[in-house]
Parts: sequence; structure tokens; C-alpha cells
Amino acid sequence: MLSELERLGLRRGNWTFLPVVPRRIEFAAAVRQRLLALRPARVAVELPREGRAPLLEALSKLPRISVLFSRSMPGGGESGEEDRPDVYAVVEPGDALTEACRTALEMGAELTLIGSAAKALPQRRDIYPDAAALGSISYERYAELYLRQPPPPAPEGSGGWEAAARLARLDRGTDTAVVLRLASFAEMLPLLGAEFPPDEDATPRQVLRGAPVAPSSLGDITEDCPWLQERYEEWRASFQSEDSARMPDRRLWLNGLWNEAEENYRAVYGGELAPWQRRQTARFLDRLVRAGGLLTPSLFDLVAAARGVIDDNFAYELWRLGTSYSHQQIGAEDEALQLNAEDVFPDTRRLRLRQRYEREKRRLAPRAWKRRPGRAPELWAAQLGGDAICSYPPEDIVIEDYGRFLRQKAVTMLGEERSRVEPFSTSLLDGVDVRETIRRWHEGRIYVRETEKLTGEAGAVVVIFDEDRENRYSWLTTWLGEHSNESDMAFYSTPPFDNLVGPGIGRAEYGGFLMTMPPGRMADVWSDPDYDLAETKPERLLLAAIGYSLERHVVYVAARPPRARMRQIAGLLGRQILYIPLGALSPEKLRKIRVLHVLDSHERRRIASRYIW
Repeated sequence: MLSELERLGLRRGNWTFLPVVPRRIEFAAAVRQRLLALRPARVAVELPREGRAPLLEALSKLPRISVLFSRSMPGGGESGEEDRPDVYAVVEPGDALTEACRTALEMGAELTLIGSAAKALPQRRDIYPDAAALGSISYERYAELYLRQPPPPAPEGSGGWEAAARLARLDRGTDTAVVLRLASFAEMLPLLGAEFPPDEDATPRQVLRGAPVAPSSLGDITEDCPWLQERYEEWRASFQSEDSARMPDRRLWLNGLWNEAEENYRAVYGGELAPWQRRQTARFLDRLVRAGGLLTPSLFDLVAAARGVIDDNFAYELWRLGTSYSHQQIGAEDEALQLNAEDVFPDTRRLRLRQRYEREKRRLAPRAWKRRPGRAPELWAAQLGGDAICSYPPEDIVIEDYGRFLRQKAVTMLGEERSRVEPFSTSLLDGVDVRETIRRWHEGRIYVRETEKLTGEAGAVVVIFDEDRENRYSWLTTWLGEHSNESDMAFYSTPPFDNLVGPGIGRAEYGGFLMTMPPGRMADVWSDPDYDLAETKPERLLLAAIGYSLERHVVYVAARPPRARMRQIAGLLGRQILYIPLGALSPEKLRKIRVLHVLDSHERRRIASRYIW
């Protein structure tokens, strides 16, 4: 009975073929496992034989990452600049071809190179299913599924033709493991046993050189990011030959990268990821991975999702950590290459990140520019009057505008929820629903939409940033609007005068607030016994909003919807709560309106603009 390897064509006599997806840590692990189990006398690897000497030197320097390249002489242009290097191989720990050479040397096996420098890396366009599948299926099953597709033709000079020609000249009586790309193996299968012309290439067509890669270039030229390469090196050091079922856990390692980036984000930028941001990022990543036909995200996918959902600072921390590699030590005598992604990959993607720091910029300024006064917190604290408090008018304008935006958004969302779509029959109703018509274009019908008209407008608005289970926001305040365009407000925040930014000017952060119009009607929400049934500060604000709202609808923005009990109370009072998830709003805008400044008297408004930036 044929073994599984013989059935798949992976074993022929004394030869065992190990076709791989290059530059992926899962296949590097699979090759090491199988070579240690087979212990062949010879290992043939599809790497360019023109670079044998620099390859052996690069292998001796692992886990430092190097490249095999050739460089043309300076062109005849006026600039006289040297051409970019042509890269033929990246010698990295997570590459299966590199791992085959490395393991062969460790075992004392003969190392034979059967590749050629006919094509540089950017000229190759091999496409493989996601190598992360080796975490759930066997190596043999992956190879079988790939080889089921019709093999491409192998013209003279292709990778499969070159490998078959080199193998034809080897002694077939020696136990040999042949490690080559899956694409080359599919090309060479019809050529095994064929006759090839004698090897007239005694002199290599070109000479390859080797050099380490500059640490700043590692993120651009590696298929699996340097973070994964370093984790693979740790896995390799702890791997024992009897651990044949243990494979690298890409998902676990990427999760560790995310957690460490989150810690750095908290320490460097003072940022904190909210639960809704984690959920949104997970959904974003899931769609990115599915769109690319993959099983796990790449570092680029992680950075793109972080930038889109969180901010550029967190995305930069992910990129900085993901491209860090502690083994890339460049000595003074080494000439490290600065490479771009275009030197290694045929297709590249770019993403621009802009770090933002909450700090005062230090630069020379003309005398006419406004200068911020020096800090003197002790002197400012001595000037606190304590007779009255008031807000800073420019911030009032911003928060009132945002309140109007939330009222309009809530009504729009409710209208969309209550709309219905049906096929066109006799009436266009409220118009053609283009999206539904295109989605069901195969039915050959037009769909129209009818939107239910809402009774009443949105009145009071409640925004909850933090439910404050730990009593971090201990300052409870109610203040009245000063004119007809300002709302009455009740809010809880951090104590403003614990963080003085000017004489009698304190800076605070909202935990949550309530806005209602017209002004001049609100009593102190925090001491009103009518709201004592509330279990939390957000519920007290919501009960006050239900009581003071003159309109039927009350807008409630928070990470979680209100309890059913709150909706029952609103219904008894003829009100309806319109819930907007906090994650549905712009994080940047929320960050801006969350900060407020409190002045200890109206006179402070004359100087406040000098201290509030």
C-alpha cells in the first residue's frame, strides 16, 4: 500500500519532496519538523547556487536578517547614482528555504542549491492560500489541495525547469530531502525523469553578494513582520524533535503584539481603549481578512484597522513594535543595505501615519503672536475667589452645536428604523430605494421606500462617556444657560480646580452631561429627591432628562443602552428614549467636547483666552 507521501508524489525512491510557501513561519516550522524526523544525508534547496558563499555567511549570522543581491554598475545618467540592488533572496528565520539550509547544516547533511538567479524577487508573482491554514490542517493536506489545480507550463529557465535540471544531475541513491516552492514543484512534476542538456553553466551567469539589512528597512522587506520572526526564533529555540504536533501560533503572537502596543499607548500617550473600540476593530479586521481571502491579518491590516477605528498614535505603536527586531545588530564593519518594499515585492501598499502629542510646541514666534503665560499653580490657587463659577463661551458654542447634531442624528436614525421597503406596484411612496433595487437587481423589480413620519422632535440630550463605577468623576454640578441659545446643563466631571491652567481657571473632563432647553428651568439634579431611584449617575441624568424635556423624544448617548426600567418610566411620562451607541460617533469629536474649563468668576472671561489653548 502506498504511503500518503507516495500517493501525493512527495516521495520517489530515496527522495522526499517538501514543497513550501516561502517566507511564512508555519512552513518554516513544518520543514524543520520533517527534516529532523527524516534525517536525510543531503538537503537540496531552491536557492540560487550563484550565491552559495554569501548564503553560507548569512546563515552563520542568523537570526540576523540578510539578503542575497546583485548590483548593476552605475548607469550612464547625468546623476551618476548607483542603481537599486536586485534582491534574489531574503535570509530570515521565518523562511522555509532558509530554515531548510539552517537545519541541514545543524544535522551535518550535505547542502545542495538547485535554484538560479534568473529572476529577482519582485519579478515573482506566486499566489498561495494563507499559510496560517497549517494551524488547522496538516502540511500534506495543504500541499494536496494546492496541487489539485492544473500545473502551469514550465518554460526553459523557469524555477521548476531549473530545479528539475539540477536534480537530474544528482545521485538518486542518496537519501535526499528536496525543499522548493510549491509553484516550482507543480511546474517540475511533469519534468521529473526527463532528459536535460549537459550543464554548460560552469561559470555562473552573475555573482550574488550578501549583506545585512538596515533595521529601519525590516518592516518593508519581510513577508511575516519582524515581531513574528522574533517569536519564531524563540519557538525554534524551545522546539524538540518529539514535539511534532506543535506549530507556531500566529494568532496568539499577534494578540501579544496588540496587548503590548496597548500598554505603550497608555504609557506614552495617556490613551485608553474603550470596549466599543475593541469590538469595532475586530469587525474591521474580520472584513479586511475576508476581503483578502486570508485567515489571519497581516501587520498592515492591524495598523490599518487601528488607524481607522482608534487613532494614528495607536497605529504607530503597532507598527513600531511589529517592525522591531532585537537580533538585527549591525557592527561597525558591516555595510547594511537600505531597502524599500519595491525592492522585494511586486505589489506594495502604503499607509501614512501622523503622530500627535498633547504638548506645547517650542518654537520661535514673532512678537505679535499671542504667548501663553508661564505656569504658576501655587499663585493661581491663591487667587481662587469661590463666589461663583461660569463656563468658557467658546466651549459653550461647540457643545451646543454638538447637541443640535445629536438631536438631528437621533431623529434620522429612528426614521430609518421605522422605514419599510417594498416592490414598486402603484405608488413611488417616498421615492426609489436605489440600494435595495441594485441589491435585488436579479429579480428585475424596482423597490421603493416609505418612511414613517415621526411625531415630535428630540428635546433633552444625555451623553455618557463613563458610567463612573469607581467614582473618578466626583464633581457634581448643575448650571443654567445665560441666554436663550444656551441649554441648562447638569454634569459630573473630574474636579476642575484640582487642575489649574490659569488664575481661577480649572480644566476638567466630563464623565457625562445632560442638556435641555429652554434655559432657566433646571433645579439641582444631584440633590433632587425625585431621582433617588436612580442606581448610577447616568440614570440620574436620564431621569432628569425625561422630566425636563419639553419634546417627546429624549436622546441618550452611551456605550450601553439604558435599562428597561428607564424606558418604562419614560413611557409612563409620555416620552421615548432614542439610544445612540457611543461607538457610532467620531472619537476625535468626542475627545474634543469631553474637555471643559470652569472659571471662578465672570471677570475671568477677559483673560481666559490667554490660558485656554
